[in-house]
Amino acid sequence: MSTVTARDISMPREMIAEDLRDLMRSVNDTTQRLEQTHVVLRSEVAQLQRELADANAQLRRSRALAALGEMAAGIAHEIRNPLASIQLYVQMLGEDVAEQPEQAKLCKKIANAVEGLDAIVRDVLLFARDTKIRPCFISTKAMFDRAIEPCTSLLRDERIKLLCDGLNDSDFQLYADETLFVLALSNVIRNAAEAMLEAEVDEGEIELSVSRRHDRLSNGNKEEMAVFCIEDTGPGIDPDVVKRMFNPFFTTRKTGTGLGLAIVHRIVDAHGGRVTVTNRPQRGAKVELVLPLGAIESVDLKPTHDQMCI
Repeated sequence: MSTVTARDISMPREMIAEDLRDLMRSVNDTTQRLEQTHVVLRSEVAQLQRELADANAQLRRSRALAALGEMAAGIAHEIRNPLASIQLYVQMLGEDVAEQPEQAKLCKKIANAVEGLDAIVRDVLLFARDTKIRPCFISTKAMFDRAIEPCTSLLRDERIKLLCDGLNDSDFQLYADETLFVLALSNVIRNAAEAMLEAEVDEGEIELSVSRRHDRLSNGNKEEMAVFCIEDTGPGIDPDVVKRMFNPFFTTRKTGTGLGLAIVHRIVDAHGGRVTVTNRPQRGAKVELVLPLGAIESVDLKPTHDQMCI
């Protein structure tokens, strides 16, 4: 008969202990991975919540501006008719007193004031109207080029330098309303130039760029977007002003109607996009006009000659 020694009994115990240690290491590793996954998931959920909150805030602002637009349109129409009468009467009066310099000068001042009011009414109606886009295919660089043209007089100032060298490398086709979106870009560029001139910034710069990125919409889906970016080296924008700058008639300038940026918001909103405004870390402001590229994907045909805007 064979005998069982202490060594024979101790070997299984050592193997069991080793197995337990391996099991504990596996459990610890799994626990650490789960903790890391939990942290990542919490971060992603927080990011989703922020993105959806931003999208919902944009939607609320769009609805509020639409309501303001309806009210402003009613007021503008009520003003326009008597304003036209005043303009006609002043013209007639000016002809009657043409031989009397002082009276003619007063008539001219009244006529200029009426023209200023009429310009405000036109801006109000442009802001308030139901913006329907008529899209076509156009190059993003071409839109920037055409947006710069109305700002030429401002950009001639030696204190402002326009940087747009990167537009050639990032050029791509976009399906959008050329006239309206060029107006929106032009308003933002002009606003940046006027802000720097008013603040008497030396060697101010306006940098234009365009890129693609994926952003989350108010419905929770992510979509590829075209991002038109206008950055300046001006005084920046106060956070309280950022919240109100797209409201009609709000302005921090000495002149102007305060409707330029409100019109920008309506145009971008009509394209299904959004506007974001931030201050740059170093100096100045950054405005992004973000348009969805999904409209291109929904078009079955390649852009034909008739569809091209350029």
